[in-house]
Amino acid sequence: MQPVVDRRKLLASAAAAALLAAPRGWASLGPGGALRVGLTGVVVREYMRSFNRLADYLALRLGRPVEFVLRRSYRDIMDLLERGELDAAWICGYPFVKPRNPEYLSLLVAPVYRGSPFYRSLLIVPSASSAASIIDLRGSVFAFSDPDSNSGYLVPRTTLADAGFNPDQFFRMSFFTYSHAETVLAVARSVADGGSVDSYVYNTLQKFEPETVSGTRVIAQSRQFGFPPIVVRNDLAPQIRDRFRDALIGMASDAQAVPVLALLDLDGFTEVSPALYDPIREMAKRFAKAATAEVPLQ
Repeated sequence: MQPVVDRRKLLASAAAAALLAAPRGWASLGPGGALRVGLTGVVVREYMRSFNRLADYLALRLGRPVEFVLRRSYRDIMDLLERGELDAAWICGYPFVKPRNPEYLSLLVAPVYRGSPFYRSLLIVPSASSAASIIDLRGSVFAFSDPDSNSGYLVPRTTLADAGFNPDQFFRMSFFTYSHAETVLAVARSVADGGSVDSYVYNTLQKFEPETVSGTRVIAQSRQFGFPPIVVRNDLAPQIRDRFRDALIGMASDAQAVPVLALLDLDGFTEVSPALYDPIREMAKRFAKAATAEVPLQ
């Protein structure tokens, strides 16, 4: 009789052996050699089952456990990355372009959404609202997603600054939802008079939960920006980094990955240049300059 093999123990043992053989200076992975990947409200929280499926798929391809770690904000995720408590993360382009000294992150891949690695920021209002632009929302209540979100914070505030308004004084009140899905709900329920959200999340909600977005409408959209990237720590072992990258890129041509990608509403993943995020970097610099201008904005 053939001995029964516990596959999970086998994977854990192989991962532990790889860690023992790793040169000094490489990051320590999680318990059992697990690759720890951070997530925030950039994903629809209700679809965490999609990421559980993705974790199972990647574990098979990497030969080690993969653990998705959900935190409330981008700041929380960036802190964990800086401390080495995460090995990788799906973050936003805004925190990616912020300067770090020393730099501890590298760009791995970007998701491919509707044929390209781009998305937009959408300005939404309740369906019954008469607002036609962000200027019409002056003195209203506005919902931002996260202070480190490009689509949910930097874009609307830079739009106001570019128009000569002081973003800190423009709205009667504003608040953070820390989730694009929650921003949609806040606007749909008229808790907020407007909000700015990620087009990927909005469209995914529209596809899988049309009732959630039915009380909203889009009144403006930004230019295209590089899709929120997946990054890794620079001290992640090269062979793990490469297998992680190859596994993600290979999903588009793997029949086993098709159902997982369908749940994520993505076409796949692709390598991109850091220059893809230059427009966000330039916008962040422009907004920072406006915020420190000596002449008060409107």
